[in-house]
Amino acid sequence: MLTLTDNARHAVQDIATRAGLPDDGGLRIAQSQQEAGSFELSLVPAPVDGDQVIDAEGTRVFVESQTSEVLADQQLDAAASPEGVGFMLAPQG
Repeated sequence: MLTLTDNARHAVQDIATRAGLPDDGGLRIAQSQQEAGSFELSLVPAPVDGDQVIDAEGTRVFVESQTSEVLADQQLDAAASPEGVGFMLAPQG
């Protein structure tokens, strides 16, 4: 199952709060329809049926069912940049 670093958890929580998402909302990760091998991130008010729900100390991330297998051994991290927050995937270790 995808895991979150503390940086990612804080970033998702901050973004969700700023967007005014309900408590059930969070960040959704799905395979990109436009670019094979890429992922799309979106803020959503609730998971889509079939999404894997990751709850990290109240921070919610939803992973599309097909994508959850691809990301099962990955860790989501975040870092600030001049353009805003950037998210990265890395093998769990």
